[in-house]
Amino acid sequence: MHRLLRTSMQGDRIPSPDQPVEDRLLFLQENMVSFVNQFNMPVIEVSLILSKYIRIILDSLAEAAQREGEILPENLVEPWSIDSNPDAPTIESFPLERLLGRLAQDRMDILDTLIRSILNESQLPFVPALTLLREWESIARTQLSQAGSPGHLFSPMEFPDGF
Repeated sequence: MHRLLRTSMQGDRIPSPDQPVEDRLLFLQENMVSFVNQFNMPVIEVSLILSKYIRIILDSLAEAAQREGEILPENLVEPWSIDSNPDAPTIESFPLERLLGRLAQDRMDILDTLIRSILNESQLPFVPALTLLREWESIARTQLSQAGSPGHLFSPMEFPDGF
């Protein structure tokens, strides 16, 4: 797994928990972008993995907030708004069974492991990690909303310049 991780300022190792949060987030971001680009990962596969980690982190944050009598900010709890084409077909109109059969589970497992390893080993705080994943989710949802056919869901994930 470690050979898949991009080199960071301190070599090819995952940043330690005592390093600045920004360095740990950057390491996660760089490795995710590198992997997704290197394997031309389809937006639907990336979306499924993002959804998993957003749900896991959000559940943990919600439990902690409830114990403390706090309320989580809406920008963490809800997906960010996106510009979408209201006339585009919705994913519900696509043949779900065929879509799921085309997923590359091995590729998804590797991205899953990459994210989990970096989150756990660097001990990234949940709020910045969730914010980063929400940004990814926004990009993925925008691309998914532009899908005119089931095949478009398997287009490689595209990132804005400078992402």
